[in-house]
Amino acid sequence: MSGPAGRSGIQAGMVQPRWTVDQIPDLTGRRAIVTGANSGIGFYTALELARNGATVVMASRDPGRGEAAAARVMGLVAGARVESAVLDLASLASIHSFAASQEAPLDLLVNNAGVMAPPRRMETVDGSELQFGTNVVGHFALTALMFPRLGEAPGAPRVVTVSSIAHKNGRLNFADLQSSRDYSPTRAYQQSKLADLIFAIELERRLRATGSRIMSMAAHPGVAPTNLFQSSEQRPLYRWARGWMTRAFGLLLNSEAGGAIPTLYAATSPGAEGGCYYGPQGLLEMRGDDVGLAKVAPQARERAAAEQLWNICVDLSGIPMLDVRHTRVSAV
Repeated sequence: MSGPAGRSGIQAGMVQPRWTVDQIPDLTGRRAIVTGANSGIGFYTALELARNGATVVMASRDPGRGEAAAARVMGLVAGARVESAVLDLASLASIHSFAASQEAPLDLLVNNAGVMAPPRRMETVDGSELQFGTNVVGHFALTALMFPRLGEAPGAPRVVTVSSIAHKNGRLNFADLQSSRDYSPTRAYQQSKLADLIFAIELERRLRATGSRIMSMAAHPGVAPTNLFQSSEQRPLYRWARGWMTRAFGLLLNSEAGGAIPTLYAATSPGAEGGCYYGPQGLLEMRGDDVGLAKVAPQARERAAAEQLWNICVDLSGIPMLDVRHTRVSAV
């Protein structure tokens, strides 16, 4: 993994065409955490990291599914070093418990898990709207708690946060961030994915301001038919309609394995740069074998919104991270 030296700023990095998982470097001796690793993109991210020698903590909410996923990786990769761990990002107590159980140093944190568009408003254990609380506050808290372990890793440890092309239609509604007055499944999801991208960018700014070796970047999978589309909270007719649409538009969708490629590029490639956002290069960024720089919506670069969001995440999680109020944070 390359270091921050020579970095030219957000979205300045270039990607060689047709990067594939065969180009992942030897990761022997590296330790990685992947959230939501029991299925979908998280599973394939963990699989390829393990295939290339990393010790991978496969974090998931359901212990049974997590153990089954770890066993599947070990069945596919001889000698794979994987660990299954319980992590519910909708519970700050679970996040603290998970973080306390983890070893140091940590070379890579992949903030992949997510909740997508439950039809009715739900809340985390701690009272946040489920999508904002899980996708944003949960990963903020986890990153903050794992920060000391990342700092103990040699070289340039990485934090990769998975956003979505849905961020382009997202807006941070600070007047109703928790969707308490007006809940729309789609709007709440778009807002959470915009917040994820803002977090990744702001984290990189603060890391550079404090002279840290840690790098922050973001990725998105395009549109892949993962279990995000199969929430148990959805009505049967709604699940049937989504399943039918997934099959009907299958040619436009990325596979789960293909959707993991941008995350794996950000996580492992020597060419990946802090502050950059990577995704597939096919039609409307929905799919494609090529990974490259993804389009960042203007609202994801709003500095005032980023600082306000950061402070809200600190307040909601109760965990401070990279307080730079007395340090000038340069733009990237």
